[in-house]
Amino acid sequence: MTTHGTHTFEDLVAEGAAVPTDGWDFSWFEGRATEARPPWGYARSLAVRLTQATASLDLQTGGGEVLAFALGQGSTAAHAGPPRTPLLAAATEGWPPNVARATALLRPHGIVVVATPEDAPLPFADATFDLVSSRHPVEPQWAEIARVLQPGGTYFGQHVGPRSVFELVEHFLGPQPPEQSSDRHPDRERAAAEAAGLEIVDLRAERLRIEFHDIAAVVHFLRKVVWMVPGFTVEQYEPQLRSLHERMESEGPFVAHSTRHLVEARRPAKLS
Repeated sequence: MTTHGTHTFEDLVAEGAAVPTDGWDFSWFEGRATEARPPWGYARSLAVRLTQATASLDLQTGGGEVLAFALGQGSTAAHAGPPRTPLLAAATEGWPPNVARATALLRPHGIVVVATPEDAPLPFADATFDLVSSRHPVEPQWAEIARVLQPGGTYFGQHVGPRSVFELVEHFLGPQPPEQSSDRHPDRERAAAEAAGLEIVDLRAERLRIEFHDIAAVVHFLRKVVWMVPGFTVEQYEPQLRSLHERMESEGPFVAHSTRHLVEARRPAKLS
């Protein structure tokens, strides 16, 4: 029976399996896992744009934590002025526990959270928003984004890139084909956005180091970020968890790399 400090493998796995997964708050990982952050500072950049918007929409908002943080940063962003919510502000989310969490967090800011599946048409009229944002959407719906943007309006998002954290994925699932997650490649997203009639203003990509310090962090991560190892359960993947735990005990933190890209797109005065 291997241990991590005074904790056995079984203790750590049970701890990772017990942590609630609702919301998009990763503070539980402090001291257990680290991830380098992209240099562009998405939430702070979003804060500036929110102070300048009159009507905003945040897609797949999770528990609303990133949007709430950005609203709170309005007063500290350079030239942003005092914090304020756009006159019309909405957010969408598809997972019921997150809908409830986001509603509680964002309602005090005057933001309406609309429950809608991530792949459904957006329940808003054409040309409603001058700012649409999203952090880590499952798959951006470019045609719908273009439809609800006002002429001259902006989409501002941070997306997960191709083969993100694949060192961890492949430990559990084995080698993955090169085309796996290729639809997340920035060049493919550029083409899809342009096909929807949007103009790309900015597109930047980064590959960032992640370290997992114990197996509890791995378990919680795979339960929370469910698309990494679809259908993950502790019971099904116990052999892989145990071998990874033993590797971390002997070699130190497990290192993986995330990929992220920043996308800023604009709807022209007339959609082509």
